[in-house]
Amino acid sequence: MVNTGIGGNRLLNGSPCFGDAALVRFQRDVLDQARARTAIVLLGINDIVSNDVDTFGCFDPRPTVTAQQIIDGHRKMIRAAHAHGIRMIGATITPYEGFQFYTAQGERLRQEVNRWIRTSGEYDAVVDFDRVVADPSAPGRIRAEYDSGDHLHPGDAGYRAMAHAVDLKTL
Repeated sequence: MVNTGIGGNRLLNGSPCFGDAALVRFQRDVLDQARARTAIVLLGINDIVSNDVDTFGCFDPRPTVTAQQIIDGHRKMIRAAHAHGIRMIGATITPYEGFQFYTAQGERLRQEVNRWIRTSGEYDAVVDFDRVVADPSAPGRIRAEYDSGDHLHPGDAGYRAMAHAVDLKTL
C-alpha cells in the first residue's frame, strides 16, 4: 500500500503550499506505480473549503469550484485508471460542520459530490467514509469520538473506523 495523500492538497488546482493538484499528481502517484492494482480516492474537501477561504495565499489560485467540476475531476481519474487496468474505489467526503471555514454552500457541494460517488456507478466500489464518521444526530458533523478537534479531520479513532470500513475484497 502506498499513501500519496497530501494534507491541504486539492483535486483541481495546485497551490504554493500544498503542491500540484491531484489531477496533475495522479499520473506519477498512481498510474506510474508498477504494481498498482487499486486506488482509493478521497478528494474534494479542500476544493470546497478553498471556495471560501484563503489561508495566507496557500490556496491561490482560488477559482470558485462547483460540484460538477469536482465530479468531472473524479471522472478523469477513473478513466485514466481504468485505461491502466487499475480499479478505483471512491470515498465519500467526510463531514466538516463546525470547522472554522464551514459554509452552508460548501455543505451543499459536499452532499452533491457524495451523492454522485454513492450512486453513479462510475467507481468500481465505494467506501462511505461520510456515513462511517458522521454524528447520527448531526450528520454534517464528525462524531465527537472520531474528531481530531478541528471538526474537519478525523482523529486516530476516526481513521481506525475508516480503515475498518474498507472492504478488503474490493482491493
